[in-house]
Amino acid sequence: MLLTTDAPQASPDVQSFVGKDHKLLIAGEWVAAESGKTFAVTNPANGQPLATVSEGDAADVNRAVAAARQAFESGPWHAMTPSERGKLLWKLADLLETHVEEFAEIESLDNGKPRAVAAAADIPLAVDLFRYMAGWATKIEGTTIPISVPYMPGAEFHSYTLREPIGVVGQIIPWNFPLLMAAWKLGPALATGCTVVLKVAEETPLSALRLGQLIQEAGFPAGVVNIVTGFGETAGAALAAHPDVDKIAFTGSTEVGKLIVKAAGNTNLKKITLELGGKSPNIILPDADLPAAIVGASNAIFFNHGQCCCAGSRLFVHRSQFEEVVDGVAEQASQIKLGPGMHPDAGMGPMVSQIQQERVCNYLESGFREGARAVIGGNRSDTDGYFVEPTVLVDTKPEMQVVSEEIFGPVVAAVAFDDPEELIPAANNSIYGLAAAVWTQDVSKAHRLAKQLRAGSVWINCYNVFDAALPFGGYKQSGWGREMGHEAIDLYTETKAVTLQL
Repeated sequence: MLLTTDAPQASPDVQSFVGKDHKLLIAGEWVAAESGKTFAVTNPANGQPLATVSEGDAADVNRAVAAARQAFESGPWHAMTPSERGKLLWKLADLLETHVEEFAEIESLDNGKPRAVAAAADIPLAVDLFRYMAGWATKIEGTTIPISVPYMPGAEFHSYTLREPIGVVGQIIPWNFPLLMAAWKLGPALATGCTVVLKVAEETPLSALRLGQLIQEAGFPAGVVNIVTGFGETAGAALAAHPDVDKIAFTGSTEVGKLIVKAAGNTNLKKITLELGGKSPNIILPDADLPAAIVGASNAIFFNHGQCCCAGSRLFVHRSQFEEVVDGVAEQASQIKLGPGMHPDAGMGPMVSQIQQERVCNYLESGFREGARAVIGGNRSDTDGYFVEPTVLVDTKPEMQVVSEEIFGPVVAAVAFDDPEELIPAANNSIYGLAAAVWTQDVSKAHRLAKQLRAGSVWINCYNVFDAALPFGGYKQSGWGREMGHEAIDLYTETKAVTLQL
């Protein structure tokens, strides 16, 4: 069901913010791109221009990196205690919490997601992430190590380790969760004492720019966080290859992740963390609570319009229950109302851009050519917005693109299985390993399958459960390293071993 594209207007504060000419945040100042260029940000619900943003490129990245380097090596940030850093992060969280509705509207206009979803999930999760990382600032510790040196008999030593910030970090975030991905990246970097150049997605820069204003209001010193808007081919590539950046943290497609690795390796061999693509298996076993599993399978693929790297896009169901589950998920899909994210009744908004809409529809056409069939959906809307119907595909085969490749849209490929022994090889038959889920009432079976699945996150009788303390990342070509949890802190620090002869 497609709602009218008419939707309530944003609040006056949001309209005022969106309507401004948006600049880059470099060295504590909002400045135009050195080239003077700008680009338009589009509202995906109607295809109309939403805002004008400075188009940063290599020259602006150079300025931002220099500001981050100066802030890291001298000035207030360099001298700040861990406790003081933690207080700043907590203050940022408090400020963000007071602007939940404002940020929800910005995300809805810029990304297309339902405003209610952003207000209930995206912004609260970002607030919680900053508070969690604020607590870590005072708990980054080294260890004392008793050592034995066989070639120096009788000598005594005092050895210990220090955990120190890596330095200047370049962070490149995607468009599917613009504010939350900014928080995931900024939180651990700032908690450890790093400084940051944040390159935001050109499709959805607005919430990060508003966050930049709150960062200033919270009192972070100039140059600690620099925000560059621009395109991946220019600003993103310049940041990844910059010789004075000590680490790159990237979230996005596996294809671009490989380019990041190449760029980093060709310059200064900077540290890299990558959170990349996925084609996650969602397994419903015969003993599952089917009503709960059907709702869970629907949420796994249709949440955030399927624009989730961990979306449950391969649905495995025992043949004896296949038709019941497929019909159930299709019924769930039929109840989803498509419309602008600002519409109070919208359950699913548009794809983020026309390019993404075309990508999803091209995959659907490929699937139909190869013999897949849509039980429901399978079409784009005929409105001005970039809408695609929630879609359930059957008659799929492992070699089809819709089964093997990441679509990043509201499309699930349902697969029937007969022999449970063949299930795990089929589920693991992917270049990706980001997430997986198992629906069963047998606890032993759940734990056994969780151990066998090659994925960084395994959900049992649930899906899309996130917490700031829970590490998130992937096996195989789904990336390197982890977001959130203490693993993220580890990835923004260097270990220094110090040895003193007594």
